[in-house]
Amino acid sequence: MSAEETAWRDLVVEQIPALRAFAWSVSRNGPDADDLVQETLIKAWRHRERFTPGTNLRAWLFTILRNTHYTNLNRRRREVRDEDDHYARLLESEPNQEWGAALGALRTALDQLPGEQREALILVGGAGLSYEEAADICACAVGTVKSRVNRARARLIKLLDFGGEVAEDDQGISSTRPTALRLSI
Repeated sequence: MSAEETAWRDLVVEQIPALRAFAWSVSRNGPDADDLVQETLIKAWRHRERFTPGTNLRAWLFTILRNTHYTNLNRRRREVRDEDDHYARLLESEPNQEWGAALGALRTALDQLPGEQREALILVGGAGLSYEEAADICACAVGTVKSRVNRARARLIKLLDFGGEVAEDDQGISSTRPTALRLSI
């Protein structure tokens, strides 16, 4: 392996924790997230000559992961669905620690967000990407990402009952006025 390939590989390896976190947020399943990251890394390595040096490697990898996830979702449409969560509920267990309950509430609230809002919130708040990077990954305008993040935050505050006041205008746009606790996402 050449020094150039080794250096590129090292840059990609640095992104694995962030890729894993994003993969988990979209797949909601550890093994599926691992598979998604592995598939992303294979595609990135196989097509590394398509990456333009000097551009944002992290955004490029996140885009590959996101597109792979949506491709996999389209393939799975032919599979049996568990729309009423009957089978999923059989796998649940009650949290035995307070933080486990809080994490469960957050997961439930995140699951209730529209996919585009959840994705934007995870990219910006969870993965620490800038609005511009998230907009590149989602293939939309920066303002759209900001709007999605704002709406997701407002909805989470309402769903988690943080004492915030959520108001919606005639167009369904939410604005948040926290009264006690702010979400730092």
